[in-house]
Amino acid sequence: MTDQQHPRPAAPESPTAHDVPTAPAAPTTPLLPPPRRGADWMFGGVYGTVLASGLLAALDQKGGDYTPFYDASWVLVTAATAGLAHGYSHHMATHQPGSAGHRWRLLVRALWNEWPMIAATLPTVLLLFVAGLTGWDSHGVTAVGLGLNTAMLFAWGAFVAVRVGYKLASALLIGMADATIGLAIIAANALIK
Repeated sequence: MTDQQHPRPAAPESPTAHDVPTAPAAPTTPLLPPPRRGADWMFGGVYGTVLASGLLAALDQKGGDYTPFYDASWVLVTAATAGLAHGYSHHMATHQPGSAGHRWRLLVRALWNEWPMIAATLPTVLLLFVAGLTGWDSHGVTAVGLGLNTAMLFAWGAFVAVRVGYKLASALLIGMADATIGLAIIAANALIK
């Protein structure tokens, strides 16, 4: 006899993964989120550089007393305060359950992750400090500082774009887009003053 005359009995089906009941996962303490890397440097770098540019432009007043050491301290204090405020608000917006100790560790990590923003203001702080030591006039310092920060915005954008996988031509365009923010601050400074 052939198989067509006497078909073989079908083999019993084995249970598939969706047929097998699973036990619910045991609750565990949430792990710390991974530290931010790569593109988040761009966020902090761009934000800090724009903040430093805006403060540098605002602190340079016609007819006002020129106080570069005071201005440098205000740029640094404002950057640190903005970093703390941003880290704290990010922590509160992404609240996770867990013990008080776990929440404190998450807060400390969120605050620590703001270092690129504060670091991005340091060239402006250093420039103002040097201006105070050398007696450099406020208009020259402001012009050089805004130009330097615009170049840094270009560098932040292009560097991070290359790092996350963009081709060089696209990375340069992204750098130019970031530099446009600096150019806008320069234009606003010229129009307002």
